[in-house]
Amino acid sequence: MTTDEGAPVATFSVLGGSDVQTLLEGREKDVIEQVLAAYLTHHAGGSVNPDSYFLRFPEKPDARIIALPAYLGGEVGVAGIKWISSFPGNVARGEPRASAVLVLNDYDTGRPIALLEAAGISAARTAASAALACTVLSDARPATVGVVGGGVIARTLCQYLHAAGVPLAQVRCHDLDPVSAGALTRHLRERYGSDAREGDLAAALDCDLVLLATTAPVPYVSADHRFRAGQLVLNISLRDLAPETLLAADNILDDVEHCLKANTSPHLAEQLTGGRDFVTGTLAGVLRGEVACRPDRPVVFSPFGLGVLDLAVGHWLYRQGLEEGRLMPVPGFFGETRRW
Repeated sequence: MTTDEGAPVATFSVLGGSDVQTLLEGREKDVIEQVLAAYLTHHAGGSVNPDSYFLRFPEKPDARIIALPAYLGGEVGVAGIKWISSFPGNVARGEPRASAVLVLNDYDTGRPIALLEAAGISAARTAASAALACTVLSDARPATVGVVGGGVIARTLCQYLHAAGVPLAQVRCHDLDPVSAGALTRHLRERYGSDAREGDLAAALDCDLVLLATTAPVPYVSADHRFRAGQLVLNISLRDLAPETLLAADNILDDVEHCLKANTSPHLAEQLTGGRDFVTGTLAGVLRGEVACRPDRPVVFSPFGLGVLDLAVGHWLYRQGLEEGRLMPVPGFFGETRRW
């Protein structure tokens, strides 16, 4: 945008949650493509992805708000930050556990250009990452799927797996909250015609494809548990598995340095062994043919969740919103747009 004199005018826009959801609907494959491209750009060194920053509260030990700053180069060329809260206590009130916003910054000026409601973006990029991993790391279509955790992330994971061609014919759902497990089960039956059933933890962990989508702060799956050869475990929530379980599997991460922090299961495995030999490689390494998993072992994919993925999906949504006229401009947002 320019003034009558031709000087550039700084603009700022908002993309609300309802528009984000509308733009995401039915475009799962597009989101997966954005995540794939972001992984490869990150792998090639075309990004800056600092550590996430955790704001915790002494009187709310299970709650946190996390800042994920990042820059993604390549065809995206945008910086930004996701500010996402996780308040598990909301679930008992029937409210979403997580809420988030994403700020996009113009790489040329550093100026923020948009604010996006990002709970849906965060869930979509997480699910797209999992669906991509499933198609890359599994040679066979799973006959059974076990889902541990019955929240928004689990629901979105199933949505993206279905879009990626992963069958949801036989699903076993487990959650400590029977209401959540029942809601997910009914959703899978109604939307996908799945023979979804509620079951215990053991039944879910025994499936060909296992999705871990909980809020567990520490491992609860026994240190004696071993997955069988050919099983694929999408360790989305990162802290469900004892480190001993990981040591008996091939371990694929999204980013080694990021994942081996904050007492994730892979971080615990590093502390237990004193090294990183248990890490097989990264998903981008597999995509590029630089890493291969062994057929005689299970595979565990542990994604820490990179801010560059939020930028990739957020910037794509920003462009879509601009094309469809969904951005809400905020006139006069910047107090000064000229230095003098």
